[in-house]
Amino acid sequence: MKKYRVGIVGATGMVGQRFVSLLEHHPWFEPALLAASARSAGKTYAEAVGPRWSLPLPMPSYAGGMSVYDARNLDEIADSVDFVFCAVNLPKEETRALEEAYAKREIPVVSNNSAHRMDPDVPMVIPEINPEHLGVIERQRSRLGTKRGFIAVKSNCSLQSYVPLLHPLRGFGIERVAVCTYQAISGAGKTFSRMPEIDDNVIPYIGGEEEKSEREPLKIWGHIENGHIMSAVSPLISAQCVRVPVSDGHTAAVFVAFDRKPTREQILSAWEGFEGEPQRLHLPSAPAKFLHYLGEEDRPQPKLDRLCERGMAITAGRLREDPVFDWKFIGCSHNTLRGAAGGAVLLAELLAAKGYFDRG
Repeated sequence: MKKYRVGIVGATGMVGQRFVSLLEHHPWFEPALLAASARSAGKTYAEAVGPRWSLPLPMPSYAGGMSVYDARNLDEIADSVDFVFCAVNLPKEETRALEEAYAKREIPVVSNNSAHRMDPDVPMVIPEINPEHLGVIERQRSRLGTKRGFIAVKSNCSLQSYVPLLHPLRGFGIERVAVCTYQAISGAGKTFSRMPEIDDNVIPYIGGEEEKSEREPLKIWGHIENGHIMSAVSPLISAQCVRVPVSDGHTAAVFVAFDRKPTREQILSAWEGFEGEPQRLHLPSAPAKFLHYLGEEDRPQPKLDRLCERGMAITAGRLREDPVFDWKFIGCSHNTLRGAAGGAVLLAELLAAKGYFDRG
């Protein structure tokens, strides 16, 4: 596999920092450019981030001395990269415009942002679940008038804690899902020192999160028709999303009703035997085993299980019959690894393996 030159747009934020960390020593991707807002432009990355470096690992040595570019100065960026990761913290319409500007300059964009997720010709991909949705990229390129440029996005970070566990069970006819996600503060780009209101507290509102949690799975489970992704019409999903005093790792309490209720053994077998295209292609960031069921009564726990398979696997536990629905269980995922930057890197690996970043 050739090395691709990669830009990180929004490199100084928490998810951007994850990209910077994950791309150190990546076998396929070489971080060639870091970009952020105009106020960071011209500074070294270490100067631009300053005391806001929020990861438990030290800043990679390659990054500290790199000059930060203005993310809006595409003339300086276009010839330096083969594609970019985008994790900007801008209003939605500004993010839409910026990502589309990159794509129209023939720079493919792998986005962590929500701005384009529901566009019918923009693939929103969990690589193990719906890699076939990459097929709409050619339709998107036609709309944008590009040869190479396009936008591909990953889903909302909290979906990773329950959608991958529901997906292998769809053959039993999922009718209704109720889910409550307990989301870490890093999902808000915060650390404990920068979010004092979470101390000894639960905050029962995360703006826009419940709508995303109910709508995005249906697009992921949708199908391509006339070059557009048509969202699935079922199952019916009801979501509650709360912020909890956890540094990293989203937990989900999931309740599921089926058309054909499976047995416990059938559910566990479906999880145990599930693999996707990243595992078959042996992509560098793919977990060897995507779904892990933990038999202990008090698992999964974010503190113990968020780093399962380098934070790229999903853990489940407490599978029990439910008197209102059919079954209930707990899911857990690392929100800034599998849920954000790591999931985007895995998506980029899938795109690279299929030739979407190649020139000519």
